[in-house]
Amino acid sequence: MRIDQATLDRMREAIVTLDTPSARERYRAGDFPRADRVRDLDKRYRYDLFYAAGGYRLLPEDDDLTDAHIYTALRRVVPSLTGGE
Repeated sequence: MRIDQATLDRMREAIVTLDTPSARERYRAGDFPRADRVRDLDKRYRYDLFYAAGGYRLLPEDDDLTDAHIYTALRRVVPSLTGGE
């Protein structure tokens, strides 16, 4: 994983307050914008939390991080909604 532990901890701290049981249930029920177009519910949920937390501000500016690096970190921070991982 390309994201260091300090950055991962900052991401976790910013996201944990947004990852509530009610938010999780809303996503499981498909009660969010453009839910009909979602192919990967876990990925959508994790990225929505990341954006809501201002996640890009938490990342180091001088790193060449890709979406794959960010998603790997998000999988460590946000538990699966579907239990598939």
